[in-house]
Amino acid sequence: MIISLETLMALGKQAKTLSKGQVDALLSYVARTRHPIRNRVIVLLSVRAGLRAKEIASLTWDMVTDSEGSIGTAIHLQDSASKGRSGRIIPMNSQLRVALHELKEARPVVRPSAFVVSTERSTRTSAQAIVNLIARWYAELGFSGCSSHSGRRTFITNAARKISTVGGSLRDVQMLAGHSNLSTTQRYIEANGDAQRRIVEVI
Repeated sequence: MIISLETLMALGKQAKTLSKGQVDALLSYVARTRHPIRNRVIVLLSVRAGLRAKEIASLTWDMVTDSEGSIGTAIHLQDSASKGRSGRIIPMNSQLRVALHELKEARPVVRPSAFVVSTERSTRTSAQAIVNLIARWYAELGFSGCSSHSGRRTFITNAARKISTVGGSLRDVQMLAGHSNLSTTQRYIEANGDAQRRIVEVI
C-alpha cells in the first residue's frame, strides 16, 4: 500500500530532505548497482525534477524528447502520468538531461520500451516498485527517515530557497511541483533553522 504524503503530514511523519552530501552519496551508490544508468535517472528524476514515484514509473520517452527524438530541454509530464490533473512542464536539469541521453542510448534494440524506466522482465515498472527500490537504497546507506518522497521534498525545498535569486516566486515552485494549492507547496518546504537564527538577529 502506498501512503500519500498528505497522510504522512497528518501523522507528523514527513519524509526527510536530503543534504548535498547525501545526494552525492546516493548517486555514488547507484553507480555500483546492477542497472547504474537507469538507477541514476530514477534518482535524478526525484531530486532534480521533483517527480513522485508514480510519475517516475509512468514517464514515457515522448515526454522527455523533442520532435526529432532527441532528449529535450523540458519534461512534458502529462496528467495521465501524474496525480489527478497535476501534469506540468518542468525545465530539464542539465545533469538529468545527460543521464536520460545515456539511458536512451543504452535501450535495447530488440524490445525497446515506451517508458523511461523499465526492468529486465517488463517494459515498464510500477509506482510501488519505485517506492521499494528507493527505500532499499536509503536503508543500505543508513539514511533514517527517508523515503521515495525525500527527493521530491528536497527538490521543492531547494527550489523555494533559491527561486528569489533568479527573479521567481513561490508560485513558480508551486507550478514546478504540480500542486493545485500554494499551501500544499508550503507544507513540503523544510524550515531552515540557521536562517531563522540569523533573521532574528537582524530584526
